[in-house]
Amino acid sequence: MSKTETFFKYITEGNTCKGDFIPMGAAMLGGEVVTGAHVNIPLKTLNRHGLIAGATGTGKTKSLQVLAENLSDKGIPVLLMDIKGDLSGLAQASPGHAKIDERHNKIGIPFEAKPFPVEILTLSEQDGVRLRATVSEFGPVLLSRILDLSETQSGVVAVIFQYCDDNKMPVLDLKDFKKILQYATQEGKEEFTEAYGRISTASTGAILRKIVELEQQGADLFFGETSFDVDDLLRVDNEGRGFINIIRLTDIQDRPKLFSTFMLSLLAEIYSTFPEQGDSDRPELVIFIDEAHLIFNEASKALLSQIESIVKLIRSKGVGLYFVTQNPTDVPEAVLGQLGLKIQHALRAFTAKDRKAIKLTAQNYPDSEYYDTTEVLTSLGIGEALISALDEKGRPTPLAATMVRAPMSRMDVLTEDELSTLLSNSKLAKKYNETIDRESAYEMLTKKIKQAEANEAKEKAKKEQDALKKAASKKSTSRRSTAMNPIVKVLTSATFIRSVFGILTKVMKK
Repeated sequence: MSKTETFFKYITEGNTCKGDFIPMGAAMLGGEVVTGAHVNIPLKTLNRHGLIAGATGTGKTKSLQVLAENLSDKGIPVLLMDIKGDLSGLAQASPGHAKIDERHNKIGIPFEAKPFPVEILTLSEQDGVRLRATVSEFGPVLLSRILDLSETQSGVVAVIFQYCDDNKMPVLDLKDFKKILQYATQEGKEEFTEAYGRISTASTGAILRKIVELEQQGADLFFGETSFDVDDLLRVDNEGRGFINIIRLTDIQDRPKLFSTFMLSLLAEIYSTFPEQGDSDRPELVIFIDEAHLIFNEASKALLSQIESIVKLIRSKGVGLYFVTQNPTDVPEAVLGQLGLKIQHALRAFTAKDRKAIKLTAQNYPDSEYYDTTEVLTSLGIGEALISALDEKGRPTPLAATMVRAPMSRMDVLTEDELSTLLSNSKLAKKYNETIDRESAYEMLTKKIKQAEANEAKEKAKKEQDALKKAASKKSTSRRSTAMNPIVKVLTSATFIRSVFGILTKVMKK
């Protein structure tokens, strides 16, 4: 048996699946495709998370696109973070190309061009279904971690939430939260001190500054109503294909704090609401986080800890997380160790640091008698990748340098007219794009403060009126007391006056 035949058997036996799977392409040996040596990814292990990495222009986005398309075809909904703005083409069929046909002939998989059901979502003022969440839904712990607060400041946030719960005040947006913070140390200082203890103005001031920083990154657009229901990510179309939900994040790159805030709140909401799946044969939802370094680079230690915990726990809910980034070192080791599927495109070694990073990356993959992993990492072509997955029993499949199949949808963005048509047909846009500003903590506290001011003014006016009455009463009393004086009585009596006038009359006559 030749080396190629041995390799073919090695790959095909290692990638045999009893259940459903996604064929990613065909394995390569010595730089040549071994037709029919298909590299398959079992649906059963897709909730074990994964990584798609590689230098710019090596095909990461296309691998993501292939996975998303095949998941949709299997009836599994997908959520994509589209930071570069090049994934909306999933809604249109590929126009095809001779090179695509040539690639698929080598792989041994027929090419089919078709569009997929797509929903466009947005965090900002871009066109799309608006994603929002209320401050109350975050809760004091998550909000404190996002704001990177100290233990004392986190305690203040907990008291604020408790006050709102006790007084049935909805905290919907950042305007509500800021109003309560100000109230706690100003107009409502006595009320808070009596019920919860004294709150330091230094602490509330520090929290307010953190909130302003978050607002400057556009968080005021994210916090509010109508709050997005994560169950709407699980929709399928009339043909049973899962919706591919694309979040447009092209204007978020310079606002990593907002991106981290959104991602953490979304994962926390999914974890708290999705039911336990146990050992399921397929995931309920697969999430792809493009430019994943934007989450990790700006995250505080507390935030990283929260992300790591959710990554470890969320797979039990049937959710797979896939991080897309240039280098595996962009992902913390605690998270990297949880990723079952690795699709590694080419890395470039321009510096000594790059070469060191490539050696470290090679160590993340199983040893193979067919490859020098460090060498292969720098020699892969566009649309080629090293793939290591988990089989249906959770064991690593054979490492395979793979020619990845081409996407079935368009590898380009939608035109303005196509995007407009897609959004006009969206059922979710009608549900979430109306802004609601119902009575919440801000309005309730404003009303309370005005009522207190009105009561204070009324009390002041009453006191002034009472003072005037008292003064008038005092004056009247003074007059009465003067009239009651015995000397005054004698001097003003009629007898005395007649006597005086009588004397005066006699004197005048003389």
